[in-house]
Amino acid sequence: MKHDEYVIDKIISAKAIAARVEALAREIERAFAGTDKLIVIGLLRGSFVFIADLVRELDLPVEVDFLEASSYGDGMESSREVRILKDLRGEIAGRDVLVVEDLVDTGFTLSHVTRLLASREPRRMETICLLDKPTRREVDVQATWIGFEIPDEFVVGYGIDYAQRNRNLPYIGKVRKL
Repeated sequence: MKHDEYVIDKIISAKAIAARVEALAREIERAFAGTDKLIVIGLLRGSFVFIADLVRELDLPVEVDFLEASSYGDGMESSREVRILKDLRGEIAGRDVLVVEDLVDTGFTLSHVTRLLASREPRRMETICLLDKPTRREVDVQATWIGFEIPDEFVVGYGIDYAQRNRNLPYIGKVRKL
């Protein structure tokens, strides 16, 4: 796909994403077998497509909630300053929680959010990210489950944006400036 100032090269197909989401759902089902309810917390906005597909694959009782955190703004680099723009509606104390992140890059957002949520005393909290860029990590944080490990490329699609564009792409693509 081509835009005025950049091109998007497909790196992970919609079919590969669907297969990986299904496999991750089976792992999560085994890990949370017997839960009375799994509270799945999506980190907005980038995770909304991933969380929708993931919860439809889960054969568990789930409740979905959202938290919006930002460390990017409209740029291609993390600001390293995490701001909570929207908090959870429900309580998580004593509950099983799965935090869903689109992309773990520097690790600042996931680290900040998991510390915040841990302070609310869930019974158990695990994390999942669709994409992981371990070479960019600046904070010691690791998701419990990872969809795909990717190189240090700026990516869009499947809910992930560049300046609020390209979230609707059914695949993951890397952005190449013209």
